[in-house]
Amino acid sequence: MTDFDVFNGDADGLCALTQLRNAEPRDAQLVTGVKRDINLLQRVDAQSDSRITVLDVSLDKNREGLQRALDSGAQVFYCDHHFAGDIPESDGLHAIINTAPDVCTSLLVNNYLEGAYLGWAVTGTFGDNLKDSARAIAKPLGLDEAQLQQLENLGIYINYNGYGSNLEDLHFEPAQLYSLISQYASPFDFISAGAEYFQKLEQGYQQDMSSAAALSPEFRDNAVAAFMLPDEPWARRVSGVYSNDLANADPDRGHAVLTTKANGCYLVSVRAPLNNKTGADELCMKFPTGGGRKAAAGINDLPADMLQEFLDTFAAFYA
Repeated sequence: MTDFDVFNGDADGLCALTQLRNAEPRDAQLVTGVKRDINLLQRVDAQSDSRITVLDVSLDKNREGLQRALDSGAQVFYCDHHFAGDIPESDGLHAIINTAPDVCTSLLVNNYLEGAYLGWAVTGTFGDNLKDSARAIAKPLGLDEAQLQQLENLGIYINYNGYGSNLEDLHFEPAQLYSLISQYASPFDFISAGAEYFQKLEQGYQQDMSSAAALSPEFRDNAVAAFMLPDEPWARRVSGVYSNDLANADPDRGHAVLTTKANGCYLVSVRAPLNNKTGADELCMKFPTGGGRKAAAGINDLPADMLQEFLDTFAAFYA
């Protein structure tokens, strides 16, 4: 029997898998990558005796690989909150899909495990910038404000680590970071016992965010703001968490962060207004390589000649 754990390289994917494997240990091949590397099932050579777990990547973007795995006779557990489209009907598929804007994969796995590793669920939910949801599910833990802040910081740092155009941009490869954090049943144990790794994430995050703080908007009106980041490793690392910070600071406004790529195109992170968490996926899917979820979405490779069209569409969408 061959097991595969296929997961997004961001906080939600890592914390979802950490919960699952603390509850159901499995010696699986890890299949992951940078945050935007989501067509992951294409890498899985499924056999009839394979067990495949897929976490926090769109079923719609992995439809071909999923169907191939099911056709081979593999058993697939698929848990996600991104746009899925039609879900295949198969005895080999156990799908938990919920695209509600206040839900993430860590939260769905927490429900599946009936709160067995709630601390990691809270961390992953904070990392996905669902602060209200994270605080709501954290209540049974009875944490004080300082402890909640620790979990929020850890979630943000793990999430920050997943962004980059390639693995060389990251402080830790997602598979490596998963191996580090999943040793611990509680995120507080990782923060104390894995202090050197936590500190490396924290220091990198603070340095990169200080660089981003100096930016002025490329475009801004009453409804939206767009920021342009340079083609630098720090900018690629910070693009997602910087988008979240902008959304949190101005919850009535939609935000887009565009990072210049070496090929002349743009990597785009879009955040719907926090007070109207809808439409980010719909907006991004109007453009090639776009996708995501209602509250947060992106475009992996926006052609340079479509930049003005994107800005105009973005502004009109949330006007």
